[in-house]
Amino acid sequence: MTIHDFSAPQALPRRTFISAACCFALLPLSAQAAYPEQVIKLFVGFPPGGGGDTYGRALANALGKVMGKTVIIENRAGAGGTLAASVVARAKPDGYSLLLVLSGNFSAAPAVNAELSYKVPDDFVPIAKFVDSPYGIMVAANSPYKTINDYLTAAKSGKLTFAAVGTGGASHLVMELLKQKTGLKIMHVPYKGASAAMNELFGGLVDSFINPYVPLMPQIKGGKMRILAITGNSRMASIPDVPTFKEAGIDIDMNLWYGIVAPAGTPKDVIDKLTSATKESLKDPELMRILQTDGGSVLPMYGDDFRRLIVSDMARFKEVAQKSNIVQ
Repeated sequence: MTIHDFSAPQALPRRTFISAACCFALLPLSAQAAYPEQVIKLFVGFPPGGGGDTYGRALANALGKVMGKTVIIENRAGAGGTLAASVVARAKPDGYSLLLVLSGNFSAAPAVNAELSYKVPDDFVPIAKFVDSPYGIMVAANSPYKTINDYLTAAKSGKLTFAAVGTGGASHLVMELLKQKTGLKIMHVPYKGASAAMNELFGGLVDSFINPYVPLMPQIKGGKMRILAITGNSRMASIPDVPTFKEAGIDIDMNLWYGIVAPAGTPKDVIDKLTSATKESLKDPELMRILQTDGGSVLPMYGDDFRRLIVSDMARFKEVAQKSNIVQ
């Protein structure tokens, strides 16, 4: 009579274990090779047609070519770009939901609004910053202020006004920084958008307008608006006669930047693939043409370096907001 011992598992041939081990070892490589398997969404927190949307669409097209998958734009306009950020912060961290960020909605907003539904940078993985644009202070073409020194001299009266999009936005805070550095009192007049601000500037209802200058180049080149000075450390080739604030003795090196991030928890191999694809995308001639039109500076920054820039800008915006008692 044969007695079978069922209390211990049957021994399997050594070859079986080796084969199984090889299969499991290959799984991570297969998963890594699979991304991207589906359409990628790049969320943009602004309506179609604006500067951010234009940059986002150009980057999406270039990324799609490099990655071999369609990258579509998902416009989620509202709350100064923070609505889109909230959506992506809660999205599945699988590399299929990305966010176009800019210094306004990603560094300035968290600095002045403690009630946001997301945390920067904790809820995101910075991938790349890809373009910068200085802020400029502009006046109407018929303004009596021909130079930045004219403007600063007139501001000593305490009667000048400046328009900015929103309260606590990056442009507003850049102007508050100028006021803090000069001791001047220039009254802020908030507007919901650049178009409304420009209409009132042209109508003489406000004295000046602070905004990234690149989207306003058609009005500047068309002779409707004069730009007096820009932020940053050097003049721009598109407006070589316009000085920096630094040349007027006011060191304001804060620029508007655009970048992309993913939700926190996105696997490292996916982030690495997105980073590599972004680097390759910045060789695309059409993307470069759009980014550099009228003065955008392509100054790429990736990963931890980009994260440090975000944190640094947040700290500077927060300091400015606290000194000016700006809260939302």
